[in-house]
Amino acid sequence: MNKVNYYTKEGLQKLKDELKHLETVERPSVSAQIAEARDKGDLSENAEYDAAKEAQGILEAKISKLKETLSNARVVDKSQLDTSKALILSKVKIKNVKNQQEMTYQLVAPKEANLKEGKISVESPIGKGLLGKKVGDIAKVQVPQGVLDFEIVDISM
Repeated sequence: MNKVNYYTKEGLQKLKDELKHLETVERPSVSAQIAEARDKGDLSENAEYDAAKEAQGILEAKISKLKETLSNARVVDKSQLDTSKALILSKVKIKNVKNQQEMTYQLVAPKEANLKEGKISVESPIGKGLLGKKVGDIAKVQVPQGVLDFEIVDISM
């Protein structure tokens, strides 16, 4: 059974745009490369043909994976979310208990994660640790350096 993935409206549109680009731009380009290589003669010793066929296989796998992701994608309506606990699309302000440093992250689907924008995946160690927590809770997060304790300071949308 496939796993449902939750996205913002913008995140889902990015995936759809990527799929459209792969199907309408990349696929014809790879097909043209294969045709060009095929025209050069003996396919058994044609490195260009082999490379183009390999590129086609990788592209088709990427398209297939993206279609599967889209078929399991659901848009999350922020207005329907409970802000009393950290859920996907929540903006969670946390404080590192050890050094008192505060950070704010938005919990998003893995394909929407972008640390520069403050968006972390719900499947990342910190994301998993924050899910379901309420303001005032301490989230114990297992990271490569050990266990970090984060206090939930605020949750918003």
